[in-house]
Amino acid sequence: MRVVLAQPRGFCAGVVRAIDIVERSIEKYGAPVYVRHEIVHNRHVVSGLEAKGARFVDELDEVPEGAVTIFSAHGVARSVVDDARARGLPVLDATCPLVSKVHSQSRRYVAQGRTLILIGHAGHPEVEGTIGQVDAPVHLVSTVRDVSALKLPDDAPVAYVTQTTLSVDETRDVISALKSRFSDLVGPDTSDICYATQHRQSAVRELCRTVDVLLVVGASNSSNSNRLREIGVEEGVPSYLIADAGELEADWVRGAQVVGLTAGASAPEELVLDVIAALRRIEDVEVAQMHGVEENIVFRLPPELRREDDREPDQAEA
Repeated sequence: MRVVLAQPRGFCAGVVRAIDIVERSIEKYGAPVYVRHEIVHNRHVVSGLEAKGARFVDELDEVPEGAVTIFSAHGVARSVVDDARARGLPVLDATCPLVSKVHSQSRRYVAQGRTLILIGHAGHPEVEGTIGQVDAPVHLVSTVRDVSALKLPDDAPVAYVTQTTLSVDETRDVISALKSRFSDLVGPDTSDICYATQHRQSAVRELCRTVDVLLVVGASNSSNSNRLREIGVEEGVPSYLIADAGELEADWVRGAQVVGLTAGASAPEELVLDVIAALRRIEDVEVAQMHGVEENIVFRLPPELRREDDREPDQAEA
């Protein structure tokens, strides 16, 4: 069996930054530190941080007075920020800088008097955080049909932003529908959509041209991991999302000549290696890596957690 690894795969710069913030907070302030929601959507990452002294909570009222508090990479509503400030909680914000950029864009558009349309998935933490960043109604759409159903005049001044973990491919039709309907529409350039999402999805599309089966390592509640599996299905390849090697079914790959393997942006490389080890228990394996984008982006940590030997970021946060 030949196993071909997607390039790029796994952790993105925003996830690395978020995990570093939790780990360095524990080193500097001592355990426990409290994290509102999962720092990233991966149970293995969360469990590892729990073992080091992180405590994950659903809401801030579960955080003891004066305890170091961290906001997850997905971002939070302003009401959460205000609540933490009112309680005097020392806060470290692990929101991905690309998500923070969407927050800034949203506030700017609303300040211009425009009605805000958010392209995203209902219930996703990033979407809830973005909606809570503006003091005005936000219209959430995820499909072309949603655009048609918007109860807004066609000549209304509107603006759109997107959930960062959607790709250009996923948003193209919705943005086109918005442009067709509204005569006074503005929005960010498509390059503002998360680079990691686009790179990983493009790599999977290319990978699917040469593989018999696709395995995606990632959590079931990870939006970008689910999308990688869906792309495999769209490309006509049997595709499976697995949290770890323990979920691999031998029947999925038995008899396959080439197996494609990738990982969502919040899945650590060690889980990919575990899957390769599990495949070796099924039959002999030859591992190769496809040619692809080499990501060297680093996001700057909060000032209080930086060290002298920290690498300077290749892309400054917004």
